[in-house]
Amino acid sequence: MKKAILISTVAVLMSFGAAKANPVDLSAYVDANGFIDVTALMCGQLANTYQEDANALMSWYSGWYNGLSHHHFLDYKKGRETEHLVIEYCKAHPDQKIIHAMGIVLHEERAEGMMQEK
Repeated sequence: MKKAILISTVAVLMSFGAAKANPVDLSAYVDANGFIDVTALMCGQLANTYQEDANALMSWYSGWYNGLSHHHFLDYKKGRETEHLVIEYCKAHPDQKIIHAMGIVLHEERAEGMMQEK
């Protein structure tokens, strides 16, 4: 019982420290023609959007990078791991462009041998 109360108290206290602005929908970044310039989006924007919007953006970036490297396979598990790493990087570096964060994470994954070529 004491353990449950302690855990609850810690969780409540942590939530105060973790408070951040309300998430911003991706539609806020759409231009007059209905497009989002994904090369201009900042990590802070990714870190402060809804999870489904972050997933959609990361899927787009993944497809773009795979297209550049002429890959036509989807490694679903690896893609989800990469998405998580990019979002974590973006939370720590909100002033960086998402495209830069993707490059860093993918470069690190290649260096660690985590990415496999088909």
